[in-house]
Amino acid sequence: MMRRIIYIVFSLAMLVGCSTTSRLASDEHLYNGIKRLEVKSPSDEKVPPGLKKEISEAITVKPNNPYPFTNVRSPFPLGLWVWNHWSGYEKGFKHWVYDKIAQEPVLISDVRPDLRVKMIDQVLENNGYFRGTATYELSHKKNPKIQSVSYEVNTGPAFMLDSIEFVGDSSKLLHLIDSVGRRQPYLVNGSRFSVDSLKNVRTNIARVLRNRGYYFFNPEYIEFLADSINASSQRVNLRVSVVANAPKFALQEYKVGKVTVKIKRNDGSGEADTIECSRARLIQYKPSRFRRQLVDECVMLRSGHNIRINAVNGTQSRFARLGIFSSIDINVVPPDSLGRTDVLDVNVDCTLDMPLEASIEANVSSKSNSYIGPGLTLGLTNRNIFGGGEQLNVTLTGSYEWQTGAGRSGVFNSYEVGLKGTLAFPRLLAPKFLPRLRRDLSWTRISLNADLLNRPHYFRMAQFNAEFSYDWNPSRYSSSTLTLLKLTYNNLLNTTETFDSLMQANRSIAMSFRSQFVPQIAYTYNYDRLFGGMNSLSWSVTAQEAGGIFCGIWRAAGVKSDKRLFNIPISQFVKVSGQVVYGRKLSYTEDLWLMVRASAGVAHAYGNSAEVPYSEQFWVGGANSVRAFTVRSIGPGSYRPDRDQTGDYFDQTGTFKFEANVELRFPIIGPLKGAVFLDAGNVWLLEEDPQRPGGKLTGGRFLRDLALGTGIGLRFDLGMMVIRGDLGIGIHAPYDTGRDGYYNMPSFKNSLAFHLAIGYPF
Repeated sequence: MMRRIIYIVFSLAMLVGCSTTSRLASDEHLYNGIKRLEVKSPSDEKVPPGLKKEISEAITVKPNNPYPFTNVRSPFPLGLWVWNHWSGYEKGFKHWVYDKIAQEPVLISDVRPDLRVKMIDQVLENNGYFRGTATYELSHKKNPKIQSVSYEVNTGPAFMLDSIEFVGDSSKLLHLIDSVGRRQPYLVNGSRFSVDSLKNVRTNIARVLRNRGYYFFNPEYIEFLADSINASSQRVNLRVSVVANAPKFALQEYKVGKVTVKIKRNDGSGEADTIECSRARLIQYKPSRFRRQLVDECVMLRSGHNIRINAVNGTQSRFARLGIFSSIDINVVPPDSLGRTDVLDVNVDCTLDMPLEASIEANVSSKSNSYIGPGLTLGLTNRNIFGGGEQLNVTLTGSYEWQTGAGRSGVFNSYEVGLKGTLAFPRLLAPKFLPRLRRDLSWTRISLNADLLNRPHYFRMAQFNAEFSYDWNPSRYSSSTLTLLKLTYNNLLNTTETFDSLMQANRSIAMSFRSQFVPQIAYTYNYDRLFGGMNSLSWSVTAQEAGGIFCGIWRAAGVKSDKRLFNIPISQFVKVSGQVVYGRKLSYTEDLWLMVRASAGVAHAYGNSAEVPYSEQFWVGGANSVRAFTVRSIGPGSYRPDRDQTGDYFDQTGTFKFEANVELRFPIIGPLKGAVFLDAGNVWLLEEDPQRPGGKLTGGRFLRDLALGTGIGLRFDLGMMVIRGDLGIGIHAPYDTGRDGYYNMPSFKNSLAFHLAIGYPF
C-alpha cells in the first residue's frame, strides 16, 4: 500500500515537474548546484593539488533534491513538489505525505554566491595567492526560477618565502625557538606562503618546547609577521617572534617535583596505604589488588628533570593499557609550599574498574539449498587477576548446522564445541639478556584450548592447543606477534564406514586427517593507518613453520625415518598468508567509504609429512569471505563433491587461497548503515589429487575457478559493537551446475545466502 501511494505521488510530480517553483516569491530562485568551477593559474605555474579541494569545500552547498551522498541534483524533485503543492493541510492524506517527504527549497539567497567568492579570496590569500581573483555567474536552462552558479578563479602568481628572521632577546627560550624553527622543513627560502603550513610550524615548535620544560607554552604564543612589500618579485619576508602579551608563566621552564599516584576502589571506599616507590609515591585504597611494581613501570616522569608533555601523556597511556581502570586523571599543579616557583607536582588519580566482564556473540548463516546454523560464543574475563593487569579470559564457543533441502529438512547434521583459556601478562616475560621492548606495548600470552568437531555422517575429531606468544607494537601504526611455541594435537576419535571408504580412496585427504602433533613457531606483522581521514590502509602477513625444530632434534638423535612423539607422527609444513585492505572515503561530508580487500595464502607439507593438516588448510565462503556461499562450500578449484555429499565440506579445503572483495559502505539513518558488495575467491591444491578432479591450481583456469557473488547488507553500528546482516547473491560457481555461461546459478532462489554476524567483514 505504501509503495502504491508513493508511486502515485511520484507520478503526479513527474507530470507537473515544472511547478516546483509555484510557492516561490518573485525575487526567489531555486539553487540548482554548481554548474562549473574553473581554477586558472599563470601559464608557468601549476595549481597545487589541495587548492582546488579547499575552494570546492568553501563553495559547496547541497542543491535541491540531491542524489544520495552527492552534491548533484536529481531530476526527480518529489519532496520539493510536495512542499509546493500540498502545504497548509492540517490533517488527512496530504498532510501525512507533507510531513513525511516534503523538502523546503534551497534558494540562491541561501547560498549567497557573493559571500562564497569572498571565501575563495580568503582561501587564495591563505595559500600565498595575494593577487588572486574570483567571480561568479548565474545561469538557467528552461525555467528562469531555477539557477545554477559558475565560479571562475584566477590564482595569480604564488608568493614565496624570502628571508626568515627569528626576533627576540638572547634568553634560553628564544634561543630554543630559533634552533627548533630553523630545523622546520617549511621555513626555507622558496617555500610557497601557506597559513596552514605556518600553523603546523607553530604547533611543532610548541610541542618541542613543552618537551623541554615549558609545559604551559601554547602554539598561540608564537606569531608570524609576513611582509610582502617586495610585491613585484612575489617574495615574502617572514619574522618569527613571541607575542607581546604571552603570560609569564608560559615562558617559564619547569622541572618535575613530587609525583603521586592514587589507586582508588570503584566504590570510593577503602583505607589509604602510602608506599614510597622509586619514581612516585603510591597511595592505594585497600582492600584492592594492585602490584606496586607497576608504578615504576608506568610512570615516565623523573623528579628533578624537566617536565615533558610526552612523559605526562605516556604515563597516562601506560596506566590505560593495563585495562584495569575506569578513569585516569593526571593533574599538573604548582607545589603547595611557597618555595621554588620552577617546580610542578604531578598527581595521577586512577579508579579501578570492575575486574570481571562477560560477553556474548552470536552469528547465523544460511543458504536456501544447503545448510543453516547458528553459532554462539560466551566469554568471561578477569582483567586484574593477580593485581598487575594480568587478564584471564575464558571463552566457550558452540555452533551447529542442519540441512534444509534434499528431503533432509530438520535432520541434525553437525556441531562444534570449543573451550579456550588465555592468560595475558602486560609485560614481556623473557630472559633478562634479551633486549627490552616498551613495556606498555608488550604482552605475553599463554593459552590452552580444546575443540570437538562432529560430522555424524563421517567423523568426530578432537583438537588440543597450547600456545606461548609475545605481542608488541614496533611503531605507532604496526603490531607484531611472535609465537615461540604452538603445540597442536589432532585426534580422530571415531569414523564411520562411509568416511573410512572415502579415506581409503583418497590418500591425500586421509593424511591431512590423521592423528598427529603439530609443533609450530609463527610470526605475524600488522600495519594499520588512516591518512588524512580520507584514505585507510592496513595489511598483515603471517609466516608459520611446523615441526622443523622437533624433527631436527630427532634427526640429531639419529632418527632418520618417521619422527614421532609418544608414537604419534609429527607434522612438518610451512604456511604463509596475508591480506591488504584499502579504504577510500568518497565524500568529504558523508560517511561514504569504498573498501577493497585482497588476501592470499599458500601452505606446503615437507619432510615428515605428505599433507598439510586439515585444520591448517585454507577454505572460503561464509560471513567474512565470499558471502554468496556458505563456509567450505567452494573448491578446491572446479571440484564439487557428489551431490549427496554437498555441504559436508571435509574435502573442500586447499593449500592455496585467493580472495578479493569490494564493498561500498554508506549511511542510511542514525546508526543504521548499508553496504553493496562484490566477492570473489576460491582455494586450490598445489599437487594433483585424482579424487578431486579440477582441484589443482592452473593458470589457464584461474579466473574461471573464482567463485563470484554480489549482495547487499545492513549494519547497526552501535559504537562498541556492529551487528551485520548480509544477503549474498551468487553470480558464478566454479563447478559444473548444469547450466552454461558465466552466470551458471541453477536458479535465483538457490543463489541466495544470508549471514548474520558481529563486526565488519574486513
